[in-house]
Amino acid sequence: MPVPWEAMIPFGLLTAMFGVTGTAFSIAKRATNDGKPPRYRIDQWEEMMMERDKRITGSIRGQKSDTLAPESFSTNSAWYTSFIYKE
Repeated sequence: MPVPWEAMIPFGLLTAMFGVTGTAFSIAKRATNDGKPPRYRIDQWEEMMMERDKRITGSIRGQKSDTLAPESFSTNSAWYTSFIYKE
């Protein structure tokens, strides 16, 4: 049975477009994470550390090796409030 070569053009176009889309999505995802791979299954501790890193460096993925925090770190703290149930 002969191969319908006319069908290879749309097949090639579809394959190329899926490849281009996947590559562009991967590049966009890394660009939003400062060039690092995305994080999965983040727990509460990691969320707190990410927020701390954002307050220190201005970026969720940024980290510093300085031993002293910047001056603004002492005034931009975040306080969490929760509703207390009274019975």
